[in-house]
Amino acid sequence: MFELTPETVDDWWEVEALYDLCFAPGREALSSYRLRDGVAPVPGLCLVARDPGGILAGAIRFWPVMVGTARALLLGPVAVHPTRQGEGLGGLLIHGSLEKAREQGWPRVMLVGDAPYYARFGFERLDGVEMPPPTNPDRVLGIALGPAAWQGVRGPVTKVPPEAS
Repeated sequence: MFELTPETVDDWWEVEALYDLCFAPGREALSSYRLRDGVAPVPGLCLVARDPGGILAGAIRFWPVMVGTARALLLGPVAVHPTRQGEGLGGLLIHGSLEKAREQGWPRVMLVGDAPYYARFGFERLDGVEMPPPTNPDRVLGIALGPAAWQGVRGPVTKVPPEAS
């Protein structure tokens, strides 16, 4: 059993260590990190999963971005400790955080990831949404949290202006 709680300032470095463990060296060189530089993650949507002993088992973060002139959430990274993989924790983090995003009134979420994995949560390829290079367009996925939330949303993905974040 895992407890999902909002990430706090005290969790930050432990979560960063988990991301370092789960992802390749140089993860911060990815184009999605340029969209996060100097922008605070969305409060209440960044979650940590701990086991009954309080040990960090997984984490997920969200960042505000613009797609053309529309606001969206950028999901990622999401990570599960290698010793806890295969237990459904990634799905728990994704489902739980998407529900919280709906409750907060966010209309749409996007990510860069593997379509076969994220399709089970309702993510689909986004045509006309342009992540900064070098990003494979086939890995740019999105999910609508409200009716037709991606309809007509196109253009480059950019940072949220400081006054809007």
